[in-house]
Amino acid sequence: MIDLDYAALRATPVTAEPFRHVVVPNFVPPETLQAVVADLPALDKRGSFPLDALTLGPHAQALMEEMEGPRLRDTIAERFELDLKDAPTMVTLRGWTNERDGCVHVDSTAKRVTVLLYLNPAADAWSEHEGCLRLLRSPDDLEDYAVEVPPVNGTLLVFPNGPTTWHGHRRFTGRRYSVQLNYMTTDAKARSELRRHRLSAFVKRLTRAA
Repeated sequence: MIDLDYAALRATPVTAEPFRHVVVPNFVPPETLQAVVADLPALDKRGSFPLDALTLGPHAQALMEEMEGPRLRDTIAERFELDLKDAPTMVTLRGWTNERDGCVHVDSTAKRVTVLLYLNPAADAWSEHEGCLRLLRSPDDLEDYAVEVPPVNGTLLVFPNGPTTWHGHRRFTGRRYSVQLNYMTTDAKARSELRRHRLSAFVKRLTRAA
């Protein structure tokens, strides 16, 4: 079991601008967050890693299991009035970004809902807006944002995907932990996405070994 602030998730209003979303600071309480971060692998390559490609300590493993569990699924389904009962899940971990990351995009149509959980301590870069995720009004201007989410202190961001759910962030190079959970449209699409991430993780391991 791991302590997460479901009461705050249930109490935080769903915001409609620029698209439906909810942001919950400190969803992972400070003491729990400290234990989780100590259990994360020191990733030094960009990209999203499937959990079975990583070695996690017990607190980090407990967090990932809770993220995929029924309590979070049911709470998100209730908040956004969605039926997620049979939606397969995909969870990946990022630990490093560079100048290639942050481009404005919408997520794959295979992903019904995107859930991002940020596990970084507060730092000067975030206060200067580097690496802070922006929810955008248009696909062409990173400065045309309605909401900016610093990737810190166990903050949770949830939004159902759609053709106008544009998001991105200003360039940042360095450690930037984020857990991405997606509720997928079908098992086949979830498996396809996971195969792609596993292949990418395998290539990164080979490159590091060389």
